[in-house]
Amino acid sequence: MTVALLTILVLVCLYVFYRLWSPFGGTLAGARKRLVRASAHNRNGKFVNLVVTTLQMDVGSLVSMTADHFRPNAHLRPDRPIVPDAPDLAGITGAADTQLVWLGHSSFILRIGGKTLLLDPVLSKRASPFQFAGPKRFAGSAVITPDALPHIDAVVISHDHYDHLDYGTIRALRAKTGRFFVPLGVGAHLERWGVHSDAITELDWWETATLDDVQLACTPARHFSGRRIGGHDTTLWASWVLMAGRERVFFSGDTGYGPHFADIGKKYGPFDLTLMECGQYDRRWSDIHMMPEQTVAASHDLHSRLLLPIHWGAFTLAFHEWTDSVERALRAAHTIDLPVATPRMGQIVLLKDAEQSTGPWWKAVAAD
Repeated sequence: MTVALLTILVLVCLYVFYRLWSPFGGTLAGARKRLVRASAHNRNGKFVNLVVTTLQMDVGSLVSMTADHFRPNAHLRPDRPIVPDAPDLAGITGAADTQLVWLGHSSFILRIGGKTLLLDPVLSKRASPFQFAGPKRFAGSAVITPDALPHIDAVVISHDHYDHLDYGTIRALRAKTGRFFVPLGVGAHLERWGVHSDAITELDWWETATLDDVQLACTPARHFSGRRIGGHDTTLWASWVLMAGRERVFFSGDTGYGPHFADIGKKYGPFDLTLMECGQYDRRWSDIHMMPEQTVAASHDLHSRLLLPIHWGAFTLAFHEWTDSVERALRAAHTIDLPVATPRMGQIVLLKDAEQSTGPWWKAVAAD
Protein backbone atom coordinates (compact mmCIF):
# COMPACT_ATOMS: atom_id res chain seq x y z
CA MET A 1 0.00 0.00 0.00
CA THR A 2 2.84 2.41 0.87
CA VAL A 3 4.60 1.71 -2.40
CA ALA A 4 1.36 2.24 -4.32
CA LEU A 5 0.64 5.54 -2.56
CA LEU A 6 4.18 6.78 -3.16
CA THR A 7 3.93 5.83 -6.82
CA ILE A 8 0.65 7.72 -7.17
CA LEU A 9 2.13 10.74 -5.39
CA VAL A 10 5.15 10.78 -7.70
CA LEU A 11 2.92 10.52 -10.77
CA VAL A 12 0.68 13.32 -9.52
CA CYS A 13 3.71 15.54 -8.86
CA LEU A 14 5.10 14.84 -12.32
CA TYR A 15 1.74 15.64 -13.90
CA VAL A 16 1.42 18.91 -11.99
CA PHE A 17 5.00 19.86 -12.91
CA TYR A 18 4.33 18.99 -16.53
CA ARG A 19 1.22 21.17 -16.57
CA LEU A 20 2.69 24.12 -14.68
CA TRP A 21 6.28 24.40 -15.99
CA SER A 22 5.97 27.49 -18.19
CA PRO A 23 8.86 26.79 -20.63
CA PHE A 24 6.87 23.84 -21.99
CA GLY A 25 4.50 26.42 -23.45
CA GLY A 26 0.76 26.59 -23.88
CA THR A 27 -1.88 24.29 -25.30
CA LEU A 28 -4.43 24.90 -28.01
CA ALA A 29 -7.94 25.88 -26.96
CA GLY A 30 -10.99 27.79 -28.12
CA ALA A 31 -10.82 29.85 -31.30
CA ARG A 32 -7.13 29.08 -31.84
CA LYS A 33 -7.78 25.33 -31.76
CA ARG A 34 -10.63 25.73 -34.26
CA LEU A 35 -8.43 27.83 -36.52
CA VAL A 36 -5.66 25.22 -36.44
CA ARG A 37 -8.02 22.37 -37.24
CA ALA A 38 -9.52 24.33 -40.14
CA SER A 39 -6.14 24.54 -41.88
CA ALA A 40 -5.79 22.63 -45.13
CA HIS A 41 -2.46 21.34 -43.79
CA ASN A 42 -3.97 19.81 -40.64
CA ARG A 43 -5.21 16.23 -40.41
CA ASN A 44 -7.17 15.23 -37.33
CA GLY A 45 -5.47 17.83 -35.17
CA LYS A 46 -1.93 17.27 -36.47
CA PHE A 47 -0.11 19.30 -39.09
CA VAL A 48 1.43 17.37 -41.99
CA ASN A 49 4.16 18.09 -44.51
CA LEU A 50 3.52 18.60 -48.20
CA VAL A 51 5.39 15.39 -49.03
CA VAL A 52 5.83 12.14 -47.11
CA THR A 53 8.36 12.79 -44.34
CA THR A 54 9.83 10.24 -41.95
CA LEU A 55 12.22 10.24 -39.02
CA GLN A 56 14.11 6.96 -38.78
CA MET A 57 13.29 5.63 -35.32
CA ASP A 58 13.69 1.90 -35.98
CA VAL A 59 15.71 -0.24 -33.59
CA GLY A 60 18.83 -0.14 -35.74
CA SER A 61 18.76 3.66 -35.96
CA LEU A 62 18.19 4.04 -32.22
CA VAL A 63 21.09 1.70 -31.48
CA SER A 64 23.41 3.56 -33.87
CA MET A 65 22.41 6.96 -32.43
CA THR A 66 23.09 5.71 -28.91
CA ALA A 67 26.51 4.50 -30.01
CA ASP A 68 27.23 7.85 -31.68
CA HIS A 69 26.22 9.68 -28.52
CA PHE A 70 28.85 7.88 -26.45
CA ARG A 71 31.56 7.88 -29.13
CA PRO A 72 34.25 10.47 -28.28
CA ASN A 73 34.55 13.33 -30.77
CA ALA A 74 36.70 16.28 -29.81
CA HIS A 75 35.44 18.34 -32.75
CA LEU A 76 31.75 18.62 -31.79
CA ARG A 77 32.46 21.98 -30.12
CA PRO A 78 35.04 24.74 -30.65
CA ASP A 79 38.37 24.24 -28.95
CA ARG A 80 38.49 27.90 -27.90
CA PRO A 81 35.85 30.51 -27.02
CA ILE A 82 34.26 32.26 -29.97
CA VAL A 83 34.91 36.02 -30.00
CA PRO A 84 31.92 37.77 -31.59
CA ASP A 85 31.75 41.38 -32.72
CA ALA A 86 29.94 43.91 -30.51
CA PRO A 87 27.35 45.46 -32.85
CA ASP A 88 26.26 49.10 -32.61
CA LEU A 89 22.58 48.45 -31.95
CA ALA A 90 21.62 52.12 -32.00
CA GLY A 91 23.11 52.38 -35.47
CA ILE A 92 21.13 49.36 -36.66
CA THR A 93 17.74 50.56 -35.44
CA GLY A 94 18.20 53.92 -37.12
CA ALA A 95 19.56 52.59 -40.40
CA ALA A 96 17.84 53.19 -43.71
CA ASP A 97 19.76 50.49 -45.57
CA THR A 98 18.84 46.82 -45.17
CA GLN A 99 21.30 45.12 -42.87
CA LEU A 100 21.52 42.17 -40.51
CA VAL A 101 23.44 40.71 -37.60
CA TRP A 102 23.88 36.97 -37.02
CA LEU A 103 23.46 36.11 -33.34
CA GLY A 104 24.49 32.46 -33.78
CA HIS A 105 22.50 29.35 -34.74
CA SER A 106 19.32 30.63 -36.47
CA SER A 107 18.95 33.94 -34.59
CA PHE A 108 19.20 37.26 -36.47
CA ILE A 109 18.58 40.94 -36.15
CA LEU A 110 17.28 42.12 -39.53
CA ARG A 111 16.74 45.77 -40.40
CA ILE A 112 14.53 46.02 -43.48
CA GLY A 113 11.98 48.53 -44.73
CA GLY A 114 12.71 50.80 -41.80
CA LYS A 115 11.77 48.08 -39.30
CA THR A 116 13.90 46.07 -36.88
CA LEU A 117 13.02 42.38 -36.83
CA LEU A 118 14.31 39.52 -34.69
CA LEU A 119 14.29 36.10 -36.33
CA ASP A 120 14.07 33.03 -34.06
CA PRO A 121 15.81 34.75 -31.13
CA VAL A 122 17.39 32.24 -28.72
CA LEU A 123 19.64 34.20 -26.39
CA SER A 124 19.68 31.90 -23.34
CA LYS A 125 22.68 29.75 -22.43
CA ARG A 126 20.85 26.51 -23.23
CA ALA A 127 18.38 25.43 -25.94
CA SER A 128 16.24 23.59 -23.43
CA PRO A 129 13.23 23.92 -21.12
CA PHE A 130 15.75 23.84 -18.26
CA GLN A 131 18.75 26.15 -17.88
CA PHE A 132 20.61 23.56 -15.81
CA ALA A 133 20.49 20.82 -18.46
CA GLY A 134 20.29 20.44 -22.21
CA PRO A 135 22.35 21.67 -25.18
CA LYS A 136 24.67 24.43 -23.94
CA ARG A 137 25.71 27.42 -26.01
CA PHE A 138 29.33 27.43 -27.21
CA ALA A 139 31.63 29.51 -25.04
CA GLY A 140 31.74 33.09 -26.26
CA SER A 141 28.87 32.72 -28.76
CA ALA A 142 26.43 34.88 -26.80
CA VAL A 143 26.50 38.08 -28.85
CA ILE A 144 24.02 40.00 -26.73
CA THR A 145 21.54 39.62 -23.87
CA PRO A 146 17.83 40.38 -24.32
CA ASP A 147 18.06 43.28 -21.89
CA ALA A 148 20.62 45.00 -24.13
CA LEU A 149 18.39 44.89 -27.21
CA PRO A 150 16.67 48.10 -28.35
CA HIS A 151 12.98 48.30 -29.19
CA ILE A 152 12.08 45.54 -31.65
CA ASP A 153 9.35 46.19 -34.20
CA ALA A 154 8.60 42.49 -34.66
CA VAL A 155 9.77 39.02 -33.69
CA VAL A 156 9.41 36.32 -36.37
CA ILE A 157 9.31 32.66 -35.27
CA SER A 158 9.68 29.65 -37.58
CA HIS A 159 8.49 26.92 -35.19
CA ASP A 160 8.29 26.00 -31.52
CA HIS A 161 11.39 23.82 -30.93
CA TYR A 162 13.63 24.97 -28.08
CA ASP A 163 16.50 26.08 -30.31
CA HIS A 164 14.13 28.45 -32.16
CA LEU A 165 11.57 29.54 -29.58
CA ASP A 166 13.08 30.33 -26.19
CA TYR A 167 11.03 31.00 -23.08
CA GLY A 168 13.56 33.26 -21.36
CA THR A 169 14.18 35.35 -24.46
CA ILE A 170 10.48 35.86 -25.23
CA ARG A 171 9.76 36.85 -21.62
CA ALA A 172 12.52 39.45 -21.77
CA LEU A 173 11.27 40.80 -25.11
CA ARG A 174 7.58 41.18 -24.21
CA ALA A 175 7.84 44.82 -23.18
CA LYS A 176 10.08 45.92 -26.04
CA THR A 177 8.47 44.19 -29.04
CA GLY A 178 5.61 45.59 -31.08
CA ARG A 179 4.43 42.43 -32.83
CA PHE A 180 5.06 38.69 -33.03
CA PHE A 181 4.58 36.84 -36.33
CA VAL A 182 4.30 33.06 -35.89
CA PRO A 183 2.91 29.98 -37.66
CA LEU A 184 -0.51 28.68 -36.67
CA GLY A 185 -0.80 27.53 -33.04
CA VAL A 186 2.50 28.97 -31.81
CA GLY A 187 0.64 31.93 -30.33
CA ALA A 188 -0.55 29.64 -27.52
CA HIS A 189 3.01 29.52 -26.18
CA LEU A 190 3.44 33.28 -26.39
CA GLU A 191 0.18 34.03 -24.61
CA ARG A 192 1.10 31.71 -21.76
CA TRP A 193 4.37 33.63 -21.43
CA GLY A 194 2.59 36.96 -21.12
CA VAL A 195 2.46 38.27 -24.68
CA HIS A 196 -0.87 39.97 -25.31
CA SER A 197 -3.04 38.34 -27.96
CA ASP A 198 -3.37 41.64 -29.84
CA ALA A 199 0.38 41.60 -30.48
CA ILE A 200 0.35 38.14 -32.11
CA THR A 201 -0.26 37.40 -35.78
CA GLU A 202 -0.59 33.69 -36.65
CA LEU A 203 -0.37 32.60 -40.27
CA ASP A 204 -0.81 29.45 -42.31
CA TRP A 205 1.42 28.55 -45.25
CA TRP A 206 1.08 31.01 -48.15
CA GLU A 207 -0.68 33.62 -45.99
CA THR A 208 0.80 37.11 -45.75
CA ALA A 209 0.82 40.04 -43.33
CA THR A 210 2.24 43.55 -43.40
CA LEU A 211 4.14 45.73 -40.97
CA ASP A 212 3.96 49.16 -42.59
CA ASP A 213 6.33 48.86 -45.58
CA VAL A 214 7.43 45.30 -44.78
CA GLN A 215 5.53 42.31 -46.14
CA LEU A 216 5.88 38.94 -44.44
CA ALA A 217 4.85 35.72 -46.16
CA CYS A 218 4.56 32.49 -44.19
CA THR A 219 5.81 29.75 -46.49
CA PRO A 220 6.13 25.94 -46.25
CA ALA A 221 8.93 24.01 -44.60
CA ARG A 222 9.48 20.27 -44.22
CA HIS A 223 9.83 19.60 -40.52
CA PHE A 224 7.76 18.96 -37.37
CA SER A 225 6.91 20.68 -34.08
CA GLY A 226 6.38 20.09 -30.38
CA ARG A 227 7.68 21.14 -26.96
CA ARG A 228 5.96 18.60 -24.74
CA ILE A 229 4.58 15.08 -24.67
CA GLY A 230 1.31 15.10 -26.55
CA GLY A 231 2.10 18.34 -28.37
CA HIS A 232 3.76 16.73 -31.37
CA ASP A 233 2.77 18.49 -34.64
CA THR A 234 -0.09 20.45 -33.03
CA THR A 235 1.55 23.73 -34.10
CA LEU A 236 2.75 24.62 -37.58
CA TRP A 237 6.37 24.99 -38.73
CA ALA A 238 7.30 27.42 -41.48
CA SER A 239 9.84 29.38 -43.47
CA TRP A 240 9.42 33.11 -44.07
CA VAL A 241 9.75 35.54 -46.97
CA LEU A 242 10.54 39.10 -45.85
CA MET A 243 10.06 41.85 -48.42
CA ALA A 244 10.41 45.62 -48.54
CA GLY A 245 10.37 47.49 -51.83
CA ARG A 246 12.43 45.43 -54.29
CA GLU A 247 14.47 43.65 -51.60
CA ARG A 248 13.65 40.07 -50.69
CA VAL A 249 15.11 37.92 -47.93
CA PHE A 250 14.27 34.26 -47.31
CA PHE A 251 14.53 32.67 -43.86
CA SER A 252 14.37 28.86 -43.98
CA GLY A 253 13.72 27.94 -40.34
CA ASP A 254 14.27 24.18 -40.00
CA THR A 255 13.49 22.06 -43.03
CA GLY A 256 14.36 19.06 -45.09
CA TYR A 257 14.86 19.42 -48.82
CA GLY A 258 11.74 19.28 -50.95
CA PRO A 259 9.74 20.75 -53.85
CA HIS A 260 8.52 23.63 -51.67
CA PHE A 261 11.72 25.54 -52.36
CA ALA A 262 11.04 25.67 -56.09
CA ASP A 263 7.44 26.71 -55.38
CA ILE A 264 8.58 29.53 -53.11
CA GLY A 265 11.21 30.60 -55.63
CA LYS A 266 8.62 30.70 -58.40
CA LYS A 267 6.17 32.77 -56.35
CA TYR A 268 8.55 35.16 -54.57
CA GLY A 269 12.00 34.87 -56.09
CA PRO A 270 14.59 35.84 -56.97
CA PHE A 271 15.98 36.54 -53.51
CA ASP A 272 18.74 38.96 -52.65
CA LEU A 273 19.69 36.76 -49.68
CA THR A 274 18.69 33.34 -48.39
CA LEU A 275 19.30 32.51 -44.71
CA MET A 276 19.44 28.73 -45.03
CA GLU A 277 19.58 25.90 -42.52
CA CYS A 278 22.99 24.27 -42.68
CA GLY A 279 23.90 22.16 -39.68
CA GLN A 280 22.55 19.64 -37.14
CA TYR A 281 21.98 17.15 -39.96
CA ASP A 282 22.25 13.36 -40.11
CA ARG A 283 21.35 10.72 -42.69
CA ARG A 284 18.87 9.26 -40.15
CA TRP A 285 16.82 12.47 -40.09
CA SER A 286 17.62 13.86 -43.52
CA ASP A 287 13.90 14.30 -44.28
CA ILE A 288 13.65 17.07 -41.68
CA HIS A 289 17.13 18.63 -41.78
CA MET A 290 19.00 19.28 -45.01
CA MET A 291 22.46 18.01 -45.70
CA PRO A 292 24.83 20.90 -46.64
CA GLU A 293 24.76 20.02 -50.33
CA GLN A 294 20.95 20.18 -50.21
CA THR A 295 21.18 23.61 -48.59
CA VAL A 296 22.99 24.82 -51.69
CA ALA A 297 20.51 23.08 -54.01
CA ALA A 298 17.60 24.67 -52.15
CA SER A 299 19.15 28.14 -52.51
CA HIS A 300 19.47 27.49 -56.23
CA ASP A 301 15.79 26.48 -56.35
CA LEU A 302 14.91 29.76 -54.64
CA HIS A 303 16.84 31.76 -57.28
CA SER A 304 19.10 33.14 -54.57
CA ARG A 305 21.78 35.70 -55.37
CA LEU A 306 23.59 35.02 -52.08
CA LEU A 307 23.50 32.22 -49.50
CA LEU A 308 24.17 32.70 -45.80
CA PRO A 309 24.37 29.34 -43.94
CA ILE A 310 22.64 29.26 -40.54
CA HIS A 311 21.67 26.71 -37.85
CA TRP A 312 25.27 26.18 -36.81
CA GLY A 313 27.98 27.83 -34.71
CA ALA A 314 26.26 27.99 -31.31
CA PHE A 315 24.94 24.55 -30.26
CA THR A 316 25.77 20.89 -30.84
CA LEU A 317 22.53 19.12 -31.76
CA ALA A 318 23.92 16.40 -34.04
CA PHE A 319 26.96 14.14 -34.34
CA HIS A 320 28.94 15.90 -37.08
CA GLU A 321 31.93 18.16 -36.42
CA TRP A 322 30.79 21.70 -35.66
CA THR A 323 32.50 23.26 -38.71
CA ASP A 324 31.65 20.45 -41.12
CA SER A 325 28.38 22.03 -42.27
CA VAL A 326 29.78 25.35 -43.42
CA GLU A 327 32.83 23.76 -45.05
CA ARG A 328 30.69 21.34 -47.04
CA ALA A 329 28.27 24.08 -48.06
CA LEU A 330 31.13 26.26 -49.31
CA ARG A 331 32.49 23.42 -51.45
CA ALA A 332 29.06 22.64 -52.91
CA ALA A 333 28.31 26.29 -53.63
CA HIS A 334 31.62 26.67 -55.44
CA THR A 335 30.60 23.98 -57.94
CA ILE A 336 27.60 26.06 -59.10
CA ASP A 337 29.19 29.52 -58.62
CA LEU A 338 26.75 30.50 -55.88
CA PRO A 339 28.18 33.27 -53.67
CA VAL A 340 28.20 32.50 -49.94
CA ALA A 341 28.47 34.94 -47.04
CA THR A 342 29.98 33.71 -43.76
CA PRO A 343 29.96 36.73 -41.41
CA ARG A 344 31.19 36.63 -37.85
CA MET A 345 28.62 36.52 -35.09
CA GLY A 346 27.75 40.08 -34.17
CA GLN A 347 29.12 41.51 -37.41
CA ILE A 348 26.89 44.15 -39.03
CA VAL A 349 26.29 43.10 -42.62
CA LEU A 350 24.86 45.51 -45.20
CA LEU A 351 22.72 43.63 -47.71
CA LYS A 352 24.26 45.50 -50.63
CA ASP A 353 27.75 44.46 -49.45
CA ALA A 354 26.86 41.10 -47.91
CA GLU A 355 28.99 39.10 -50.33
CA GLN A 356 32.06 40.86 -48.95
CA SER A 357 31.19 39.73 -45.40
CA THR A 358 32.99 36.46 -45.83
CA GLY A 359 35.89 34.73 -44.18
CA PRO A 360 36.73 31.44 -42.42
CA TRP A 361 36.50 32.97 -38.93
CA TRP A 362 35.85 29.52 -37.44
CA LYS A 363 39.38 28.36 -38.19
CA ALA A 364 40.70 30.52 -35.35
CA VAL A 365 38.55 28.68 -32.79
CA ALA A 366 38.22 25.23 -34.36
CA ALA A 367 39.71 22.25 -32.55
CA ASP A 368 43.34 21.51 -33.43
